[in-house]
Amino acid sequence: MRTFQQVSGLRVYLRGIRAEGKTIGFVPTMGALHDGHLSLMRRARNENDLVIASIFVNPTQFGAGEDFEKYPRDLNKDLQMTSLVGVDAIFSPSLEEVYPPTHRTFVEVEGIGETLEGKRRPGHFRGVATVVAKLLNMVQPDSAYFGQKDYQQFLVIERMARDLNLPMSIIMAPTMRESDGLAMSSRNAYLSPEQRKAATILHEVLLDAQRRVDEGETSAACLRSELEAKLAREPLAVPDYVAIGDPDTLDPLTTLEGRAAVVALAVCFGTTRLIDNAVIAPPGVTVPKMRVSKPQ
Repeated sequence: MRTFQQVSGLRVYLRGIRAEGKTIGFVPTMGALHDGHLSLMRRARNENDLVIASIFVNPTQFGAGEDFEKYPRDLNKDLQMTSLVGVDAIFSPSLEEVYPPTHRTFVEVEGIGETLEGKRRPGHFRGVATVVAKLLNMVQPDSAYFGQKDYQQFLVIERMARDLNLPMSIIMAPTMRESDGLAMSSRNAYLSPEQRKAATILHEVLLDAQRRVDEGETSAACLRSELEAKLAREPLAVPDYVAIGDPDTLDPLTTLEGRAAVVALAVCFGTTRLIDNAVIAPPGVTVPKMRVSKPQ
């Protein structure tokens, strides 16, 4: 497995790969890798000739008072994990390589980036869109892979890639979960044992949402009230939002009759804020397991 810290060396390497007619799959990460990240790398391995992953903790997507300084970092462990799933190259640039002192350009995605997480964390998606646009330009892959756990983030990146005419497929793979249903996340490490046990309420709420729709509930308002009531029964859970929206725009829905919806949750357990989501639909409406946005 090759490792690169500078864009110049990475581009020379990838130029040779493209000259051989090989396809490149790319998985951008902030490190602190878990099986969710590795599942994306395995998928990229199955679908491409070469797989590259990036490890870069992006400061511009962290707001004031957020956990940039304490975000877990263990590059050696991450390198060991990526080598086990067939990653061919790692790009782990320095802060100065990504954001040199002269850097003054940022990317903002209006609309989809201004609601839910964008509203709660001003500037977050500006940082996400900027760093992903830079990484995609540095690597120039055929396909880039993201997890469904960060559903809104995927929609922001999908829109950014489409609007900027970036020539690669943007792929969202299903959320990977622990055996008790908790979505895999680097931030799970911040939870106390009691909070970790309580956090399984997130997946339970999402399962309840699909169950209620299966039973015939179509009112988004009624469904949201039921989900909020279930969260309220867990004393360690402090909800930030429970949203039911259009899977493509996140616009709030009034009804689920004849259509799919995304249920998005943000809940705090102590000082740790977790997000999760599920795309649900009434009987007879198909929900694709993968979302693939092809270049236009």
